[in-house]
Amino acid sequence: MKRFTHLFMVGVLLTLVLALVGPAAAQDAANTGGVVIEGNIGGDPSTFNPLLGSDTVSSDVYSKMYPDLIAINPETLRSEPMQLGGLAESWEYDETGTVLTVHLRQDLVWSDGTPITADDYIWAADAVRSGLTSSPRTSAFTSLADGTPESGFVDSYEKIDDYTIQFVLGQPVRDDEGNITEILPNCVALDSISDVSVVPSHLYEAAFGMDYAAMDEDPFFVPTATFGAFTDPFFEAGVQVSMLGAPEYSDAVLGYVNPSEYVQLSVPDTTVEYERFLAGELTFIGISADRQNDFRTLAEEEGYQVFESPQNGYTYVGWNLADPSNPQPGVDENGNPIDQGIHPLFGDVRVRQAMAYAIDTTSMIGTRPDGDNPATGILEGNGYQAVTHNSGEGVTFVDPGLEPYAFDPEKALELLAEAGWSDQDGDGQLECNDCLYAQQVDPDYNGTPMTFSLATNAGNEVRERVGQTIREQLSQIGITVEFEAIDFGALVDLLLSQTHDAIIIGWSLGLPFDPDGRWAFSAESDVPGSGFAYTSYANPELDALWEEATTIPGCDPEARVELYQQAMQILYEDQPYLWLVINNVMAAAQPNVEGWDPLPAANLWNLDAWRVIED
Repeated sequence: MKRFTHLFMVGVLLTLVLALVGPAAAQDAANTGGVVIEGNIGGDPSTFNPLLGSDTVSSDVYSKMYPDLIAINPETLRSEPMQLGGLAESWEYDETGTVLTVHLRQDLVWSDGTPITADDYIWAADAVRSGLTSSPRTSAFTSLADGTPESGFVDSYEKIDDYTIQFVLGQPVRDDEGNITEILPNCVALDSISDVSVVPSHLYEAAFGMDYAAMDEDPFFVPTATFGAFTDPFFEAGVQVSMLGAPEYSDAVLGYVNPSEYVQLSVPDTTVEYERFLAGELTFIGISADRQNDFRTLAEEEGYQVFESPQNGYTYVGWNLADPSNPQPGVDENGNPIDQGIHPLFGDVRVRQAMAYAIDTTSMIGTRPDGDNPATGILEGNGYQAVTHNSGEGVTFVDPGLEPYAFDPEKALELLAEAGWSDQDGDGQLECNDCLYAQQVDPDYNGTPMTFSLATNAGNEVRERVGQTIREQLSQIGITVEFEAIDFGALVDLLLSQTHDAIIIGWSLGLPFDPDGRWAFSAESDVPGSGFAYTSYANPELDALWEEATTIPGCDPEARVELYQQAMQILYEDQPYLWLVINNVMAAAQPNVEGWDPLPAANLWNLDAWRVIED
């Protein structure tokens, strides 16, 4: 018999016994809240060791057994002190902005009663920084223990006392040999600290000593003491991972863990996952976009609990602002700007703004069904109009309050005419008539029809339909779009090569949300063949705002928000992307789940408070 089935029966019996005592006793008893089961289509976990893991499935397991040094507030989605599951009580920077002192809570212990102290973080950081393991967490550091350069912000760490750790962190400045000559303030660096999980050093050291490489030989090692809502994972390859509710976990939302067990049940695909949820075999599920409208009706009929919020990310069209026939990096080896030429169309900001007016994103999003009126649009109403480089409402904390560009073909034509694109011969096709490219690059370009290529990844039905819609809408005002859906790998190669005109793709944004977009909109990140700033957009004013926001003394959150809002205003006006849509995310739980209280981008924040009531 599978362990979760056995424990489920035990849980039912225990619930019945406690019910005889009284509902208050049942509600207050730990681990009497039944079994929480979710589907897993990501395959088997590769490890239970948080210092080694990199895949989502593994993280879903070990994140429930270990604390973070600095945790994210599930409501604000920002790194904050005194959060459940987080060790940090407070922190402060010195006057340079590069020395961070973190004070730990002194009320937390591992499940065997051993206090959680600075030693637990130090051992984990030493193991990762050694470079002797397969850990992907080395990217948190500026260099490995042997001096090998890394890409992170944590330059050093030191135990001051049992409950105080001091870090030197920030943006490293390197000489020609790669040696660090200076550390500059970087407020984003704070989030790198928790890339290294905190582990019980007294048990890890007993198991591995200083032989950090030995962890790779025992990837499913679990210490006898943990700190999290669930523990003691049991792994059946291709079947499930089950974990027991941790009775000693003091940081639970209710002060105790309600569920008796948490289970990841392996399912082959989303269709089977959905069917098993409807059959009552799964406790909760994410509803794919193509099922959301039907599921709303079903939820009303069957009593399923539903929560909806914008996704943490967006779909967009990335314009190429530079000469696609001669891709060049944004800066040379000394940081000086390189002349990248201009794209015949999108090198002119007025053309990019015109595209925002000419393309009807609202119609793509469409409407949900209403009575006898069927759903409309590509997303059938299950999305929101993206405005700039930001997440959706409830996920972001830096929303500048900008309104989307309105669909206005006449305004688009006015801007295009101002930019030198008009239909002077009356054939219905816009041509260059003293457009910017003809003025600055090639006078013979005059008379060239307004045509560009647009690509996306084949197999993504939504993006394919978006591309077809853009082609049809722009044809109405005299612009020819050569749209093609290609293999995803080929699309990425095209994007990175910077030989494209325009590409439909999307970004999934991490947590805590980082509003610093230099990775996508800075000349320093514009490297043909590798960089994600593939549009070749650069704006020194924008760079200055981002620099100020990441180096502001004391990293004051509110002052940083104001600067980031100004930066987003610039992106909104310059339109290096045509921001399209933020998808609607739908989560659902069975009717018999008590305490289900999802938040945007934090649907499982109070998983330890759930109670599954059996009939």
